[in-house]
Amino acid sequence: MKQVVLAHALTARPVATDFQLVEAPEPACPAGGVVVAVRHISLDPYVGSRLRGRHMGEAPPVPGRDTIPGAVVGTVVESRAAGIATGALVHAMEGGWAERVALPAGHFRVIAPGAEPLSAHVGVLGMPGLTAWAGIVQLARVGPGDVVLVDAAAGPVGGTVGQIARLKGAARVVGIAGGPEKCALVTGRYGFDACVDYKAEGWQAALDAALAGSPPTVHFENVSTAMATLALTRLAPYGRMVLCGLVDQYHADAPPPGLPAGLIVGKRAQLSGLVVYDFYDRWDAFLAEVQPLVASGQLAFAEDVAHGLAEAPALFERLMEGRHVGKALVTLD
Repeated sequence: MKQVVLAHALTARPVATDFQLVEAPEPACPAGGVVVAVRHISLDPYVGSRLRGRHMGEAPPVPGRDTIPGAVVGTVVESRAAGIATGALVHAMEGGWAERVALPAGHFRVIAPGAEPLSAHVGVLGMPGLTAWAGIVQLARVGPGDVVLVDAAAGPVGGTVGQIARLKGAARVVGIAGGPEKCALVTGRYGFDACVDYKAEGWQAALDAALAGSPPTVHFENVSTAMATLALTRLAPYGRMVLCGLVDQYHADAPPPGLPAGLIVGKRAQLSGLVVYDFYDRWDAFLAEVQPLVASGQLAFAEDVAHGLAEAPALFERLMEGRHVGKALVTLD
């Protein structure tokens, strides 16, 4: 069996040469658990910081031994779990970059037959989708008339945020993304009213024009405290801000600058920190609402796919540099 491990301990943002593909023993099926033949692996920005031991206090994988962490979807090939037969499809947050993984009891959920496309369960129907739904529906409680601003809008979280906001009745949805290709995805496939390219000259003036005189009542932050501060300056009084991710800080050597307290007070802003782990117990409620929207085409998604474990490190490097377009995932054909 093949798996991907770290070639050495990391001291900086990971690149493709930091990984190696190795042979590993076949996993043993745990009591009450399953062994899964992996079909799709999620590549996520937070994993970059986790590989350096900088994410939520989790220890980094041991170089040369531990598989790289990642959510997976796969087919059960061995089962010691009551009521779960071989051939069942499952999703697990703690899978890994490997051909087969052992999943203990309580660490996976069964995917209902016919819940296609299967790859969506590591994207819009997986943790990124749950994150977007939790922020917009559970925390910000977006409704008719809201004006929603979201950065990293071309990503699987940001793109889903805007679409769910629109489905909840938001009057205007504006995205911020990097480059014309990503902005075209945001306005074309995801249906945002506007998207501003932060890499273009004069982009802050373009943002003001895109907001069309309507200050955001909700901002969803994925990138940095600098971007959050910029959004705060434009936020409507009593606006809501969801602080989800600080991707720019995952590999910084110093802590990020704080948000300006005076501005928060002046705006009477309501800030909510979002840790998606808190919403795992609502996964069924999330799927009940969102899965029909994906099946009907009302909720769109895009994927950036690598085929085979050997291609995973290169795609992960692109993800770390923000050069991917859509949900980054690895498919094992």
